[in-house]
Amino acid sequence: MVSVVEASQIIQSVRVKLKEVTMPVGQLAGRVLSENILADRDFPPFNRVAMDGIAINAKSFSVNHQFKIENVQPAGTPQIKLQQPYACIEVMTGAMLPDGTDAVIKYEDVELSNGYATVQLKEVTEGMNIHPSGSDARLGDVLLEPGQVISPAEVALLASVGRVSVNVFDFPPTAIISSGDELVDISVLPELHQIRRSNTYALQSAMLELGWRGDIHHLHDNKEMMLKRLREVLNHYDVLILSGGVSKGKFDFIPEVLNSLGIEKLFHQVSQKPGKPFWFGKSSDKVVFALPGNPVSTFLCFYRYVKPWMLNNMKVDVKQSQAVLSSTVEFKPSLSYFLQVSTRNENGILVADSVPGGGSGDFANLKKVDGFLELPAERNVFKAGEVFDFYTFR
Repeated sequence: MVSVVEASQIIQSVRVKLKEVTMPVGQLAGRVLSENILADRDFPPFNRVAMDGIAINAKSFSVNHQFKIENVQPAGTPQIKLQQPYACIEVMTGAMLPDGTDAVIKYEDVELSNGYATVQLKEVTEGMNIHPSGSDARLGDVLLEPGQVISPAEVALLASVGRVSVNVFDFPPTAIISSGDELVDISVLPELHQIRRSNTYALQSAMLELGWRGDIHHLHDNKEMMLKRLREVLNHYDVLILSGGVSKGKFDFIPEVLNSLGIEKLFHQVSQKPGKPFWFGKSSDKVVFALPGNPVSTFLCFYRYVKPWMLNNMKVDVKQSQAVLSSTVEFKPSLSYFLQVSTRNENGILVADSVPGGGSGDFANLKKVDGFLELPAERNVFKAGEVFDFYTFR
């Protein structure tokens, strides 16, 4: 048995080779960049007017507070020039700063009358309300790097440098596999002794939040059939995420079958609750997560181990969330305990309230919680006000 920390370290030491795919900029949200994005010009490319108002030469303000309006510089037009030193040009936000001017006074600080602008300020300084050319980035600067998760903000940046399409990491072919004769498909009315397959659909949905697609399969509790089916699956997929069949029951054949297929076991059992029977292994080009079959265990193991592993594969800098425990919790077994919690924001601090459930089989309780608080194995009492790592699924 390994600790939670050891399990995480072992998993993160294993990598799967990821391909790249080129996608249009309008379809990138949530994907992970696999190339450097460079500035194709200075940003901004010119001295940019930052406020609607008038542009003047700041030195002229020391002897003159009233300026004749000489011209107008709209956004999106070529730069014009100030002809008279004690005149001004009306300017619009986003326009080029007129030649011969070096300060912009916003309309709120100006009185316009009969073709003149009278400045209401006591002081005007050079550079006022101007966004200098190249102050954000220079031609050739790296704006985005591989591992950047693309949000609408990054999409705007990509569009601004003229990128119609970019390269992002593609997800490996992945199979999501349930096992057990007690499971029937969700479209089937179960007999009294049966239950519907929920874990594979939950995993598929969790993966889709990353843009990661997985195909669903099912194994029956027959060793020979399981061996044949998993051999076929391994021929078509690089990552396998199994649910069930990894504990100590008479029909828990998954570890034995994986070993027969050449998958090297890296660990089996983690000192945690829920999810203790977790099995993990690899071959030269395959990675296998065999998660416990109880729904909460499957759910927890995906968000604690599988999701961070995939993000790290794509060079994403995963920032660990934390939350403050709102009330004291006692847990006697010497295992890491993943406490189901509901969180709330109190003055910028994430506070976690314990939401007791009916154990690792009580997936209905998940609707009441936001995630899991990781309470370390070295202790039995966890006091209100203490901070612990938090793994959210909302």
